[in-house]
Amino acid sequence: MRMQHFSKADQALLDLSRQLVADGYRHVTPTPETHGRVLTRLPDRRAGSLTEVFGWSVPFESGAIPPAIEEALREVGMLDETGVALRSMVRLSTVRDVAFWHSAYPTAGTDAVFLGPDSYRFANLIADELERQPLPAGGRIVDIGVGAGVGAVTAAALCPGATVVATDINGHALRLARINAAAAGFAIETIETSGLDNVPAPFDLALLNPPYLMDDDSRAYRDGGGMHGAQLPFDLTLAALGKLSGTGRAILYTGSAILDGQDPLKARLVQAAADHGCTLRYREIDPDVFGEELDRPQYAKVERIALVSAVFTRA
Repeated sequence: MRMQHFSKADQALLDLSRQLVADGYRHVTPTPETHGRVLTRLPDRRAGSLTEVFGWSVPFESGAIPPAIEEALREVGMLDETGVALRSMVRLSTVRDVAFWHSAYPTAGTDAVFLGPDSYRFANLIADELERQPLPAGGRIVDIGVGAGVGAVTAAALCPGATVVATDINGHALRLARINAAAAGFAIETIETSGLDNVPAPFDLALLNPPYLMDDDSRAYRDGGGMHGAQLPFDLTLAALGKLSGTGRAILYTGSAILDGQDPLKARLVQAAADHGCTLRYREIDPDVFGEELDRPQYAKVERIALVSAVFTRA
């Protein structure tokens, strides 16, 4: 691993992640809907385990967890002490045996760093594609909108010797992505930017898991803009296709709103592939997710939201 220098606080968060993993910590983060339902079973409860503190975001009394861990949270500025009990401002979740820091539940802030079921599916999609077609040695990888770093770290683990660049408009996400990558044994370059602005090309592999829902609060990790949330995924894909190497690939994982049996995003991506001299493999991963969104006026004409993958390869 290339050496990467961290601030004292970042190093403490990195050390805490490693300590928790070494002690056997594991947690799989579900959807916010499921998370909320689980917490309703615990009214006024205080956490008594590290999984409840760092996985389920349950408040805890001072002394309920090892003092060194409580003090580490305080040192890194991730301990909320404003309520009647203490609360971790970050969660630690396990994806493909790697631990990732991300924002505590509920992820209501505009700079929240989200990790959930989409992250697990995205990681598995990347692994499947790299098993199907390995990246040449010494390749360059970019994860556009890296979030907590799941895509970047998954690809780095499967592509020894690759250079990994991660972009995001959220500086807090880039901080956690660097820490999470280092905890997994990798150094990544991070660039705070929208899309691929000011990011040198070309890339042999572009990874995209952008927001794909319409969000009333315009939260960066959730709001995909127009086209019922597909505008941002489409725009970022176009940017990625324009910076691929001669044999490069782009892997897009996103959601697509289906209207009257038609998939408008697919039609636009098919045209984009042709325009950029790429082959395209497009498939539905899950035909129906986030059904509760259809109750919102913005989705009045949408019959379902499908999870899809689109893999572009330069001919």
